[in-house]
Amino acid sequence: MPVPLAPYPTPPVPFTPPNGAQSQLVCSGCRNLLMYPAGATSVCCAVCSTVTAVPAPGTEMAQLVCGGCHTLLMYIRGATSVQCSCCHTVNLAMEANQVAHVNCGNCRMLLMYQYGARSVKCAVCNFVTSVGASPGTDQKPSS
Repeated sequence: MPVPLAPYPTPPVPFTPPNGAQSQLVCSGCRNLLMYPAGATSVCCAVCSTVTAVPAPGTEMAQLVCGGCHTLLMYIRGATSVQCSCCHTVNLAMEANQVAHVNCGNCRMLLMYQYGARSVKCAVCNFVTSVGASPGTDQKPSS
């Protein structure tokens, strides 16, 4: 007669506060997205064991992609610059109403630039596109 197999043990249920409120932040070590229960003051990453401090309640956070290594960075809204903890690039942190978009005049890549700029250089092909100028006034790629 075959022996019945024992069922797999059920995994432990993670702790969630009674109201189920959870928040998230980016690990300051490995840049993974961490979930944590409301009221926590710090979070230990299960991947790299780095302890990341939780911002004070009511602090509005924003995100940007690092221009140096393309890592997602999280910062307190209102900051003017953010230094990447991976590559140490200092990134300009602009609010959505401070930037505009234009397609590169050469490769058509969507570019973002600060309002008031006269031109924007494409990071892909190095073409300099004049902003607000008529087509045909773009400059040649710079080296």
